Amino acid sequence: MRWVNLLQPDLILGQSVVGITPEVLQAKGLKGLILDVDETIVPVGRRKLDEDVQIWINDIQKVVPISLVSNNVGYERIRQIAEGVMLGSQPVPFVASAGKPSRRKLRTAASNLGLPFDQIAMVGDRLFTDVLAGNRVGLFTILVQPMLEPNSKDPKNLLRSAEFWVSRQLGVTLKSVP
Repeated sequence: MRWVNLLQPDLILGQSVVGITPEVLQAKGLKGLILDVDETIVPVGRRKLDEDVQIWINDIQKVVPISLVSNNVGYERIRQIAEGVMLGSQPVPFVASAGKPSRRKLRTAASNLGLPFDQIAMVGDRLFTDVLAGNRVGLFTILVQPMLEPNSKDPKNLLRSAEFWVSRQLGVTLKSVP
Protein backbone atom coordinates (compact mmCIF):
# COMPACT_ATOMS: atom_id res chain seq x y z
CA MET A 1 0.00 0.00 0.00
CA ARG A 2 1.29 3.46 -0.88
CA TRP A 3 2.01 6.07 1.81
CA VAL A 4 -0.65 8.38 0.39
CA ASN A 5 -3.26 5.67 1.01
CA LEU A 6 -1.98 4.96 4.51
CA LEU A 7 -2.06 8.61 5.59
CA GLN A 8 -5.27 9.66 3.83
CA PRO A 9 -8.19 9.95 6.28
CA ASP A 10 -11.52 8.76 4.93
CA LEU A 11 -13.18 11.76 6.58
CA ILE A 12 -11.73 15.04 7.88
CA LEU A 13 -14.24 16.74 10.15
CA GLY A 14 -12.64 20.11 10.72
CA GLN A 15 -14.13 20.12 14.21
CA SER A 16 -13.90 18.12 17.42
CA VAL A 17 -15.19 14.59 17.92
CA VAL A 18 -18.62 15.93 18.93
CA GLY A 19 -19.19 16.70 15.24
CA ILE A 20 -19.62 12.99 14.54
CA THR A 21 -23.38 12.57 14.36
CA PRO A 22 -25.60 9.51 13.89
CA GLU A 23 -26.32 10.87 10.40
CA VAL A 24 -22.60 10.89 9.55
CA LEU A 25 -22.24 7.32 10.81
CA GLN A 26 -25.25 6.13 8.86
CA ALA A 27 -24.11 7.86 5.66
CA LYS A 28 -20.72 6.13 5.91
CA GLY A 29 -22.14 2.73 6.93
CA LEU A 30 -20.37 2.80 10.29
CA LYS A 31 -21.58 0.64 13.17
CA GLY A 32 -18.76 1.06 15.72
CA LEU A 33 -16.20 3.65 16.86
CA ILE A 34 -12.72 3.33 18.28
CA LEU A 35 -11.76 6.62 19.89
CA ASP A 36 -8.26 7.86 20.57
CA VAL A 37 -8.10 9.45 24.03
CA ASP A 38 -5.57 12.29 24.36
CA GLU A 39 -6.64 15.37 22.42
CA THR A 40 -9.47 13.44 20.77
CA ILE A 41 -11.88 13.14 23.71
CA VAL A 42 -9.89 14.89 26.49
CA PRO A 43 -7.00 17.33 26.65
CA VAL A 44 -3.69 15.71 27.62
CA GLY A 45 -3.38 15.09 31.35
CA ARG A 46 -7.08 15.32 32.17
CA ARG A 47 -8.87 12.39 33.78
CA LYS A 48 -12.42 13.56 33.12
CA LEU A 49 -14.40 14.40 29.99
CA ASP A 50 -15.83 17.85 29.37
CA GLU A 51 -19.60 17.93 29.73
CA ASP A 52 -20.22 18.35 25.96
CA VAL A 53 -18.07 15.30 25.19
CA GLN A 54 -19.79 13.26 27.90
CA ILE A 55 -23.20 14.17 26.46
CA TRP A 56 -21.98 13.29 22.95
CA ILE A 57 -20.63 9.91 24.12
CA ASN A 58 -23.88 9.12 25.95
CA ASP A 59 -25.85 9.94 22.78
CA ILE A 60 -23.54 8.19 20.30
CA GLN A 61 -23.47 4.99 22.40
CA LYS A 62 -27.22 4.71 21.80
CA VAL A 63 -26.37 4.31 18.11
CA VAL A 64 -23.01 2.46 18.00
CA PRO A 65 -20.67 0.69 20.42
CA ILE A 66 -17.41 2.44 21.27
CA SER A 67 -13.98 1.48 22.52
CA LEU A 68 -11.02 3.62 23.62
CA VAL A 69 -7.46 3.12 22.36
CA SER A 70 -4.58 5.24 23.62
CA ASN A 71 -0.83 5.34 23.13
CA ASN A 72 -0.62 6.79 26.63
CA VAL A 73 1.24 4.49 29.01
CA GLY A 74 -0.71 5.80 32.03
CA TYR A 75 -2.98 2.76 32.42
CA GLU A 76 -4.73 4.11 35.54
CA ARG A 77 -5.56 7.44 33.88
CA ILE A 78 -6.98 5.74 30.78
CA ARG A 79 -8.92 3.32 33.04
CA GLN A 80 -10.42 6.29 34.93
CA ILE A 81 -11.45 7.92 31.66
CA ALA A 82 -13.02 4.64 30.48
CA GLU A 83 -14.89 4.36 33.78
CA GLY A 84 -16.23 7.87 33.18
CA VAL A 85 -17.50 6.72 29.78
CA MET A 86 -19.98 4.20 31.10
CA LEU A 87 -21.80 1.74 28.88
CA GLY A 88 -24.80 1.03 31.07
CA SER A 89 -23.18 -0.07 34.33
CA GLN A 90 -19.86 -1.04 32.70
CA PRO A 91 -16.96 1.17 31.60
CA VAL A 92 -16.30 1.04 27.87
CA PRO A 93 -13.53 -1.33 26.78
CA PHE A 94 -10.13 0.34 26.49
CA VAL A 95 -6.53 -0.25 25.56
CA ALA A 96 -3.61 1.77 26.95
CA SER A 97 -0.04 1.67 25.59
CA ALA A 98 -1.40 0.77 22.14
CA GLY A 99 1.77 1.73 20.28
CA LYS A 100 -0.10 3.18 17.29
CA PRO A 101 0.64 3.01 14.38
CA SER A 102 1.22 -0.62 15.39
CA ARG A 103 -1.73 -2.77 14.40
CA ARG A 104 -1.74 -5.41 17.14
CA LYS A 105 -3.72 -3.70 19.94
CA LEU A 106 -5.90 -1.79 17.50
CA ARG A 107 -6.93 -5.10 15.88
CA THR A 108 -7.79 -6.45 19.33
CA ALA A 109 -9.96 -3.41 20.09
CA ALA A 110 -11.70 -3.70 16.72
CA SER A 111 -12.28 -7.45 17.16
CA ASN A 112 -13.82 -6.80 20.58
CA LEU A 113 -16.54 -4.70 18.92
CA GLY A 114 -17.65 -7.82 17.02
CA LEU A 115 -18.14 -5.99 13.72
CA PRO A 116 -16.52 -6.22 10.29
CA PHE A 117 -13.51 -3.89 10.31
CA ASP A 118 -14.86 -1.84 7.38
CA GLN A 119 -17.86 -0.90 9.57
CA ILE A 120 -15.65 0.50 12.35
CA ALA A 121 -14.11 3.98 12.40
CA MET A 122 -10.81 4.86 14.06
CA VAL A 123 -11.30 8.42 15.30
CA GLY A 124 -8.31 10.54 16.25
CA ASP A 125 -6.48 13.84 15.97
CA ARG A 126 -3.15 12.61 14.53
CA LEU A 127 -2.21 11.47 11.03
CA PHE A 128 0.93 9.46 11.88
CA THR A 129 -0.65 7.50 14.74
CA ASP A 130 -4.45 7.34 14.56
CA VAL A 131 -5.05 7.58 10.81
CA LEU A 132 -2.01 5.51 9.86
CA ALA A 133 -2.91 2.74 12.34
CA GLY A 134 -6.58 2.72 11.33
CA ASN A 135 -5.75 2.51 7.64
CA ARG A 136 -3.21 -0.26 8.26
CA VAL A 137 -5.93 -2.32 9.96
CA GLY A 138 -8.58 -1.57 7.31
CA LEU A 139 -10.80 0.67 9.44
CA PHE A 140 -12.61 3.78 8.24
CA THR A 141 -10.53 6.72 9.51
CA ILE A 142 -11.85 10.03 10.82
CA LEU A 143 -9.49 12.92 11.57
CA VAL A 144 -10.86 15.42 14.09
CA GLN A 145 -9.58 18.69 15.49
CA PRO A 146 -7.62 18.24 18.73
CA MET A 147 -9.20 19.04 22.09
CA LEU A 148 -6.89 21.33 24.02
CA GLU A 149 -6.99 23.05 27.38
CA PRO A 150 -8.66 26.47 27.03
CA ASN A 151 -6.16 29.28 26.40
CA SER A 152 -3.28 26.82 26.04
CA LYS A 153 -0.82 26.55 23.23
CA ASP A 154 -0.87 23.22 21.44
CA PRO A 155 2.36 21.51 22.57
CA LYS A 156 2.17 19.15 19.58
CA ASN A 157 1.43 21.90 17.05
CA LEU A 158 4.91 21.75 15.49
CA LEU A 159 4.74 17.96 15.20
CA ARG A 160 1.16 18.08 13.88
CA SER A 161 2.19 20.73 11.33
CA ALA A 162 5.12 18.56 10.22
CA GLU A 163 2.79 15.57 9.81
CA PHE A 164 0.46 17.63 7.62
CA TRP A 165 3.37 19.01 5.55
CA VAL A 166 4.89 15.56 4.94
CA SER A 167 1.46 14.12 4.14
CA ARG A 168 0.75 16.85 1.60
CA GLN A 169 4.14 16.25 -0.03
CA LEU A 170 3.13 12.60 -0.43
CA GLY A 171 -0.15 13.62 -2.10
CA VAL A 172 -2.59 13.34 0.80
CA THR A 173 -5.64 15.59 0.49
CA LEU A 174 -6.44 17.30 3.78
CA LYS A 175 -9.64 19.23 3.16
CA SER A 176 -12.28 19.33 5.88
CA VAL A 177 -15.84 18.35 5.25
CA PRO A 178 -18.36 20.97 6.41
